[in-house]
Amino acid sequence: MIFTDAFKGRSVFVTGHTGFKGSWLCLWLARLGANVTGYALEPPTLPNNFSVSEVRPLLTNHYVGDIRDCETMTKAMQESKPDVVLHLAAETVVRRSYRHPRETFEVNVNGTASVLDAVSQLDRPCAVVAITSDKCYANHNQVWGYRENDPLGELEPYGASKAAAEILINAYRHSYFPPKQVNQHGIKLASARAGNVIGGGDWTEDALIVDLVQALSEGREVDIRNPHALRPWQHVLQALDGYLTLAAKLLESDEPHFCSGWNIGPMPGNELPVQEIVERFQSEWGSGSWRDASDPNQPHEASILRLNIDKAIWQLNWRPRWGIDQTLHYTLDWFRQHFQEQANMQQVCYEQITAYEETEIQQASRSLQAESAAF
Repeated sequence: MIFTDAFKGRSVFVTGHTGFKGSWLCLWLARLGANVTGYALEPPTLPNNFSVSEVRPLLTNHYVGDIRDCETMTKAMQESKPDVVLHLAAETVVRRSYRHPRETFEVNVNGTASVLDAVSQLDRPCAVVAITSDKCYANHNQVWGYRENDPLGELEPYGASKAAAEILINAYRHSYFPPKQVNQHGIKLASARAGNVIGGGDWTEDALIVDLVQALSEGREVDIRNPHALRPWQHVLQALDGYLTLAAKLLESDEPHFCSGWNIGPMPGNELPVQEIVERFQSEWGSGSWRDASDPNQPHEASILRLNIDKAIWQLNWRPRWGIDQTLHYTLDWFRQHFQEQANMQQVCYEQITAYEETEIQQASRSLQAESAAF
């Protein structure tokens, strides 16, 4: 991995560290030797991975606060003196955005502005990766994947808020942190647009895996709202791998093109309909059934979403390591150990991080063997 030593001894400021992805990110950063400061609201669900996997003791600093509170967050950021800022705090649920549209825009747009305002007051070099979403694109249900230069702007509040966040990030990048003048201001700002992320410890409201796991643990049928919707599924570690690879590139290089938007998603072929994900998950679990609960009057959600990740592959030298089979296996294994075996879940997380890292080593080894055999 190109970031194996990139974060050792570095100060890393993570917003949204009490959430699903943020808690996994803090676990990995701590393992890499980073000094991690977290800033977020209290964990959004009960249970949650932040508590279950005992992330708090691994942090150098832990701040409970709202990213829209710019004064408080700026003070916390200045106290941590970050070399890297990873901005994950957000409203993340599509259906919730329909119920609370103004809050969704306030958090995802104004909150991002608060983070970038705080960065601008650091008076020190800093690599910043702001996480948005694959749903930032204007979705026309096309069969090919969206590229980073495709038009932004979805139809529902969540996707629109993420598109607006991307526009805001680009405005800050060119108005205050121009990539070609990084030697003057020291701020390298990029954004990452990840595909549908699943994994152990995800209890996000209305999320597919949450509904599945709860139904399986209670022995009941699960309701599926959009069984034919196609999504780019990937494990949480794969998305975090992309974020960390991008952050490491920003740390090591002053090349302006790294300060841009990046798609982080699975390899082609891992975009599967919800129904197939449900049936594969239940098959490996060994039980379970589902019913079609779709409603023609339900809020709009795109029926097809694919990401093109060529830019990340060729310019970041990043590529996905786990396909859908491994993604489902490790997700199911995490929940099985949590529910059935009462395992040490922090240890389980670290075992899965190790498995992900070793997959990369094994693939690299096979590639070298294949190249050697060709000569």
